[in-house]
Amino acid sequence: MAKIRREEALDYHSKGKPGKIEVIPTKATKTQRDLALAYSPGVAEPCKEIAADVENVYKYTAKGNLVAVISNGTAVLGLGDLGPEASKPVMEGKGILFKIFAGIDVFDIEINSREIEEIITVVKALEPTFGGINLEDIKAPDCFEIEQRLKKELKIPIMHDDQHGTAIITGAALLNASELLNKPLETLRMVVSGAGASAISCIKIFVDLGMKRENIIVCDSKGVIRKDRTNLDAIKAQFATDTDAHTLDDAIEGTDIFLGLSMADVLTPEMLMKMAERPIVFALANPDPEINYELAMATRDDIVMATGRSDYPNQVNNVLGFPFIFRGALDVRATEINEEMKLAAVRAIAQLAKEPVPDLVKLAYNQQNMSFSENYIIPKPLDPRLLTTVAPAVARAAMESGVAKAPITDWVAYEDELVERLGRDQSLIRRLNSTAKQDPKRVVFAEADNAKVLVAALMAKDDGIAEPILLGDRKRIEILIAENNLDLDGVTIIDPRGDEAEEKRKIYGDIFFEKRKRRGYNRYEAHKMMKERNYFGAMMVEEGEADALISGLTRKYADTIRPALEIIGTYQEGKKVSGMYLMLTRKGPLFFTDTTVIPNPTADELTDIAAHAARAIKEFGIEPRIAFLSYSNYGSSEGEEPQKVRQAAQKLRKLYPNLLIDGEIQANIAFNKDILEENYPFSDFTGQSPNVLIFPNLSAGNIAYKLIQELGNAEAIGPILLGLKKSVHVLQLGSSVREIVNMVTIAVVDAQLKERVNKHEQDKLQIEELPADLSMK
Repeated sequence: MAKIRREEALDYHSKGKPGKIEVIPTKATKTQRDLALAYSPGVAEPCKEIAADVENVYKYTAKGNLVAVISNGTAVLGLGDLGPEASKPVMEGKGILFKIFAGIDVFDIEINSREIEEIITVVKALEPTFGGINLEDIKAPDCFEIEQRLKKELKIPIMHDDQHGTAIITGAALLNASELLNKPLETLRMVVSGAGASAISCIKIFVDLGMKRENIIVCDSKGVIRKDRTNLDAIKAQFATDTDAHTLDDAIEGTDIFLGLSMADVLTPEMLMKMAERPIVFALANPDPEINYELAMATRDDIVMATGRSDYPNQVNNVLGFPFIFRGALDVRATEINEEMKLAAVRAIAQLAKEPVPDLVKLAYNQQNMSFSENYIIPKPLDPRLLTTVAPAVARAAMESGVAKAPITDWVAYEDELVERLGRDQSLIRRLNSTAKQDPKRVVFAEADNAKVLVAALMAKDDGIAEPILLGDRKRIEILIAENNLDLDGVTIIDPRGDEAEEKRKIYGDIFFEKRKRRGYNRYEAHKMMKERNYFGAMMVEEGEADALISGLTRKYADTIRPALEIIGTYQEGKKVSGMYLMLTRKGPLFFTDTTVIPNPTADELTDIAAHAARAIKEFGIEPRIAFLSYSNYGSSEGEEPQKVRQAAQKLRKLYPNLLIDGEIQANIAFNKDILEENYPFSDFTGQSPNVLIFPNLSAGNIAYKLIQELGNAEAIGPILLGLKKSVHVLQLGSSVREIVNMVTIAVVDAQLKERVNKHEQDKLQIEELPADLSMK
């Protein structure tokens, strides 16, 4: 799992706007008339409509897509009773997960009370505002009574995710594990370590799925919960047993399932060996499970195991459930989240793990053989099909159980609406990050005498994205590491000018001389260039001693790209490289090219630029939709530039007829469906907007990305160099730590791809040969 430094976490929450969320208007607000509609006098009209029929609140306000995440801070993460203010960062974070995974808006509400009645009164008073309530981090047993009472007294969906989220995901894992092992649920015996809210909810769902309660033994910190124990609360008393077992060690003999929701290392290898043949082990304590995964697998090889960790197979992660459960409940205006809806979510998640896994998901986790098995009993958190699988299943269950006030009639349209809410490509960076972690590469940081570069190198190392190699003056680097308290022990540091690199400089200099002896370099100059970090780093990549190079934070663009061109070169002799920026906008990712290399490309060069971009974007798991931009629309002007752009678009369309390509077209027209449908109904962009913008020259592309970055609140990642044989990428001058880490991620994924495809294959590769199954459906 990624290692997070305290300073990094505090800076993340405090820098810029404090916190993690803000309110964004969904309607126009720029003119006086807009404001008069948004507030007085125009706002009076929807007020009167709602007063006449309170159900109109869903038509005229955001209630139908608004969830309250509510806590009193009495059980914050594993930290205990920290109080309501200290719980706020967690609640904001929960809101982010609702938004990015299901498009649900959230207000976090922290209640300054430990009194059950007072909390219930406050939440009840909020019912007119919210479409649903997510209770979070409220201590047991209070959370049980609060949720039960609110479910009875309110008519909106309510769920305590700490209880039910884990239970739903674990229930799906249980269904699939028992099927794989051919063990009927009603025959299974289980021991549970932990008797908190999550454990109790898991037991209830397991029983609903078919397990027998008499086959379940529950242990808490005092041992087996037995009927002869005194001072048991009502919740624990439900699961008291009269068995002879007193300890976990006693209880585990011959059991089929171990369910752990307690603490690290309570399950020993000796206990594991006492379990039945082919046991199921759900060790869900986080971050350290009840038994270490490697230890469990080394102890016996016949187990099916799940943990709460992302670095092992079968991660039980609540994000597989709660965003989509609320999505389905909100979309049919369910009056509650009942047991039928929870079980529908369990079965939908379980079934999804049995379906063929799209290339999009395999790419994200860099696993080509992902399929239903002991190592894949629940879907991956980044599987975009969760939204279109779980939400409809929950919505159907709400309708069938009679709690839906707005039934869905067109399920195909509903699925399209779900996809539209998020956009198919919004999770791009998360997918790329996950892909990088599956096969981290050696990345040369050519400017390691810069504190930002060192912090980024540490983050890439801790996140498991890359193995950093630091170039620069060793003493200067070590001073910066100490001054910034960075844990970079064991990371390779090389000073290309130092005595320790003398032998390597000679080897590299000889190789470089052979490459460039007829291109303006004599032997002395070739060896001298190896003292330059970008040349030394590029040679490391070329010779296979590193996989990628990152540079450019403090140097001119040409100083970074020239060594790569002279040493590594392009895939095809005579072809040029180009630069592409990935722009992360609220409407999804956009790719701008060429933004950095070719000042005034010819029509043929524009075609090559677009082809390079399309190939890279397909490799990122996105279907490219390419717009060739100009000041002309489909021949409306016959200037030299529009003709060049038009020719490039026509040539690319002939080369790759299966790609969506259009132009020449003005930028605003390409994104305006109404104008296109009225004036250019033949356009390929009437159905969906472009995501790749090919600019007619360098000035246009460079100005456009910088304007969008500064004025459009878009995050720019790049420039991503296209057309080189190996992975070399350039940082923007003055890049932030976050931007550097993003570029490292791109560089690692690029290196992975170039490792799989050798030069000959890359030369002949056709875009259409890349995986076509890249959609959410």
